Amino acid sequence: MTHEARDAGRAAGRSPKDPRPLWRQRDFGVFWAAQTLSVLGDSFALIALPLLVLEATGSIARMGLLTAVGGAAAVLAAVFAGTVVDRVDRRSLLIGCDLVRMVLYGLVPVVWLLDPHIWLLYVVLPVCEAVGMFFAVGYVTVVRALVGTEQLTEANGRLNATAAAAGVLGPLCAGVVAAWSGPAAAVGVDAASFGVSAACVAFVRFRPRPADDQGSEKRPGLWQDLRVGAAFLRGHPVLRALTVLLCGFSFLTLGLNDLVIYHLKHDLGRDDGTVGTVMAVGALGTITGALLVARVRRRLGFGPTWTGAVAVCGLAFAGLGWASDVPAVALLSAAFLACVGMAGTCSMSLRQEVTPEHLLGRVTSAFWTLQYSVAPIGAAVLTWAAERRGTTPVALAAGTCCVLIAAAGLFTPIRRAGRA
Repeated sequence: MTHEARDAGRAAGRSPKDPRPLWRQRDFGVFWAAQTLSVLGDSFALIALPLLVLEATGSIARMGLLTAVGGAAAVLAAVFAGTVVDRVDRRSLLIGCDLVRMVLYGLVPVVWLLDPHIWLLYVVLPVCEAVGMFFAVGYVTVVRALVGTEQLTEANGRLNATAAAAGVLGPLCAGVVAAWSGPAAAVGVDAASFGVSAACVAFVRFRPRPADDQGSEKRPGLWQDLRVGAAFLRGHPVLRALTVLLCGFSFLTLGLNDLVIYHLKHDLGRDDGTVGTVMAVGALGTITGALLVARVRRRLGFGPTWTGAVAVCGLAFAGLGWASDVPAVALLSAAFLACVGMAGTCSMSLRQEVTPEHLLGRVTSAFWTLQYSVAPIGAAVLTWAAERRGTTPVALAAGTCCVLIAAAGLFTPIRRAGRA
C-alpha cells in the first residue's frame, strides 16, 4: 500500500486495511494476548469479590449493593471517559489503567491477611470499575486502529471468544483457589494479571489517529465535548434505539451474576468450587456466541441477530430461577452469556463502523453512560427483591421483561438495519 493510500485512509477517518489474516498481524496478536490474560485474572475477581461479601455477611442484598456501587462508579467515569480517550495517548492510558488496578486489587489479599475489612471492597471496587471504564472506552477505539473497519466484527468476535476461553479456565481455578485459600487469594491473581497486561500493551504499536474535522482549530470546552457523543447517538436512528433498549436491558441484568451465585450457594447449598464450575460453563457459552456472531450477522443481518439474541437472553434468565439442579443452572447461564456476547459484539461493531474515528471515544462513552445509567439501581433492586421474594419470581419477571425489550426492537429502525 502506498503512502498516498495510507494518508487517504486516515483522512477518511478509517484505518488502512491490512490484507493479512488477523492471526498474522503482530500488533493485534500482542493486544489480543494482553486482553486474554487480563480477562483470565478478572474472572477470578468476578467470583471472589461476591464470595468475600457473602462469606462475611451472608446477604445477597449486600452483594447487590457492591455491584451497584461499582456500576455507579463506572457510569460516572463513562461521562468523562470518551473526552479523555480522544485527547490523550491511548497506549499510556491503557497501561496506566492496568497498573492502577494491579495496585488496588493487590491491596485486598494483603489486608485480608492482616485484618479483613468489608468496607475496603466498597472502596476498591468502585475505583477499579471507574478506571476500568476508561480502559474499556480506550480499548474500543484502538481495536479499529489496529485492524480497520473491514475486520472489526471478526476482530471483536475473536477478542470475545478468547476472553471467554480464559473465562472458562479462570472460574474453575478461582473456585479451587477460593475453596483452598479463600476468595482473597483469587483477587490477588487478578491483580497480577493486570501487571502482565500492562507489559504486553507496552509492546503494541498503534497506528496514528487521524486528524479530526476541526483541523488546527482549538478543541471545544469539556462540557461541549461531552455533548458531542450524545448528539451523534441522537442523530443516528439505529444507535438511538439501541441506547434506549439497552438501558432497560442493563437495568434488568447487571445483578444476574449475584443472583446465580446466591442461587447456587443459598438455594442449592453448593460450595465455592461448584460456583466456579458453573461460571466456567457459562463462559463456554460466551465462546460459542463470539465465534458465531460474524457468520450469523452476515446471514441474517444486524436487526434479526440482535433482537433474537436479546430474546433468548430473556428466556434463559427466566428459567434460571426455576432451575433446581446445577447442570440446568450451568446450561441456562451458558445460553444467556452466549446471546449476551452476540448482541454485545453486534452493537459494538456497528458503533465502531458508523462513527468517525475522532468521535469514537466520545460516542462510546456517551453510549455506555446512557446504557448503564440506571443499571446500578437495577442490580440493587434485583438482589433486594431476590432476598425477600426468592430467586424464582424475580428471575421470571426480569427474563420476561428482557423478551419484551427484544419485541420492542422490532418496532424500531433496528429491525431494518442492514447486513453490513
